[in-house]
Amino acid sequence: MSKIWVLGAGQLGAMLKQAANPLGLDVETVDIESQAQLSLAADDVVTAEREEWPSTTATNQLATHANFVNLQTFPQLADRLTQKQLLDKLELATAPWFPVTEETSAEQLHQDLGERVLLKQRRGGYDGKGQHWLKASQPSEVPHDWKGCAIAEQGIGFDEEVSIVGVRGKSGETYFYPLTLNLHINGILYASIAPLKRLAPLQAKAEEMLAKLMNDLDYVGVMAMECFRVGDQLMINELAPRVHNSGHWTQAGASVSQFENHMRAVAGLPLAKAVIKNQSLMVNLIGVPVDYDWLSIPGLELYWYKKEVRVGRKVGHLNFCSGDQAELKDALIKLDKLPTPYNQALSWLTGHLSH
Repeated sequence: MSKIWVLGAGQLGAMLKQAANPLGLDVETVDIESQAQLSLAADDVVTAEREEWPSTTATNQLATHANFVNLQTFPQLADRLTQKQLLDKLELATAPWFPVTEETSAEQLHQDLGERVLLKQRRGGYDGKGQHWLKASQPSEVPHDWKGCAIAEQGIGFDEEVSIVGVRGKSGETYFYPLTLNLHINGILYASIAPLKRLAPLQAKAEEMLAKLMNDLDYVGVMAMECFRVGDQLMINELAPRVHNSGHWTQAGASVSQFENHMRAVAGLPLAKAVIKNQSLMVNLIGVPVDYDWLSIPGLELYWYKKEVRVGRKVGHLNFCSGDQAELKDALIKLDKLPTPYNQALSWLTGHLSH
């Protein structure tokens, strides 16, 4: 079988490669700063673990390969302006928004979008970065250097944040994982839980929305859709044309993880509906050193990314999957040495287990 090249050699690329190994797929990850000349064959396949990359010898070689799956989708979804325009075209619910131009004023944005307006830079800016709040109660202006390179969204008073991960094959078949409930602290995902019975009534709607997107893009592979839940409605917040942090629980909680599903899809292998094993929890490790004592916690699965530990940096995650809620709660208790704000994240997970 042809070699599969992954543009990007971060943790997502490493987990894609790990998931491909049991399938006998030959996968090579490529650092986005690489200036190497790659030995690409005409029938090789290229995928990516990220939406954007710099121009280097290696990335230019990959990005011009005839078998780069979803190549045209990356620039469209990486730019929040064109992403929002796509959602509007497909009549998929999202927060009311406007592009920020040279003429845009805070006064006009408040008139059009309300008291709370969130500015988002069009490119990059994940994990709470690249955002700026305008609040009528605290008068301020649109930063000059944001004009022409940002969008403005109405601040949504949502009930909670959920996401869905789906996969689409080359022949157009689609499969989906259960809706995942997510906790963000300071814009960074700290914890996820799935499945939850109370979210089941929204599953069909979420699948319909994501399928509409993937079909319109003729997308192949895994895509994630982050949403605000407002009552019994879903509003799309962000799209990720790749495997996603909120789907990490599938490594422990599903017969086929999001990573394996993505590699199956881009390789043209058969897809299958994932069997969900039990209740799953995921705890992101943000700026904390590895503690191998975690391995003594029954049922815990550690994924350590081998990165330098820095404040606010994702350096690993923990997965738990069990049908025994007491076991899951006990595991969370044993993580109580994690620093603030993990007390909030662990309490949040415990509370949803109790419900």
